[in-house]
Amino acid sequence: MNYFRLLAKQFFDGEYFHHNKTITIDNGQIIAIERCTNKQQVNETISGLLAPGFIDLQVNGGGKVLFNASPSLNGLKTIVNAHTQYGTTALLPTLITDKITIMQQAADAVAAAIKQKLAGVIGIHFEGPHLSVAKKGAHLEKYIRPISAAEWQILTRQDLGQIIVTLAPENVAPDDIRRMVALGIKVCLGHSNADYHTAQQAIDAGADGFTHLYNAMSPLQGREPGIVGAAFLNKHTSCGLIVDGHHVNYHSAKIALQIKPQGKVFLVTDAMPPVGCSDSEFELLGRKVTLSQGKLTLETGELAGSVLDMATGVRNIHQHLALPLDEALRMASLYPAHYINQTKLRGKLKVGSQADMVVLDNNQQVQSTWIAGKKVYQYTPK
Repeated sequence: MNYFRLLAKQFFDGEYFHHNKTITIDNGQIIAIERCTNKQQVNETISGLLAPGFIDLQVNGGGKVLFNASPSLNGLKTIVNAHTQYGTTALLPTLITDKITIMQQAADAVAAAIKQKLAGVIGIHFEGPHLSVAKKGAHLEKYIRPISAAEWQILTRQDLGQIIVTLAPENVAPDDIRRMVALGIKVCLGHSNADYHTAQQAIDAGADGFTHLYNAMSPLQGREPGIVGAAFLNKHTSCGLIVDGHHVNYHSAKIALQIKPQGKVFLVTDAMPPVGCSDSEFELLGRKVTLSQGKLTLETGELAGSVLDMATGVRNIHQHLALPLDEALRMASLYPAHYINQTKLRGKLKVGSQADMVVLDNNQQVQSTWIAGKKVYQYTPK
């Protein structure tokens, strides 16, 4: 058999650091991890840190492409390519609140990507349209609506990989949440102005995630815990966190990490089209979004996604949240994999895992990215 063998001088398997390990890959899968010996022939020597590839569960766009504007296979290819240069090896293309026809096109595009085994696409995240108008953020009010048979027709499809739905529990009945969970959908609460009681009813019905914690949700207050309080008190739930220094104050991020059990907060980017290119503005459903000082805003002032990439997020966690590098890496790989129940395949580099890998230098800059044992990005100095 034609095995591919790497020698990793520094190796993080998702749990522990190692040195001088050979990783043998066959058909995209890791089949052996061994101590290096002089007798072994290797195809490539990795001088940086070899770690599990990053998993981003909230990606609106990249490479000048917005998924809502280009809900197509070619659009997905561009988005994936934009993010592989930052170590992302698996992502959920995220569709914000839009017309039902756009939802259908997005679903068809993801189904085609999965059927054709487009590396990197593992499902779809519907962020809306069943949200709160009061906490809509950059979502358009005219498309916010109750759930209907047309949405159920999409949500019951079996060809979309892992589905995440972000919803406001005040606008979706617990029975509908139970139905989603029974279908294998991960239900996250977000863009919601619900009180604690309503949020708890949704959690009791099976919702177990929170979309971009703190942002676009009722806050924790003395007389009303809100959505944030529900996230903190329900220890089994997981929270996506945008660690860009704009969406969440670093001290607030630290509070969440102290309250939530280890492994229940993971990094997301909420990335928009400028990621992976030099554009400083784009159109979001007919409105102009401008990039200034690292922040994307509508002309009316609302935040409109981010220009964060996963590698920068890891650096921010390590530097600004003062977490050890191994924990920062877990927040970008193991913990999101755990949330979508894919740790046997992703999030770790173990025998039996898919060979989704990133190579980082000493400053956590991406040197190369591998999906299923194939190098999909290689940094070349300019």
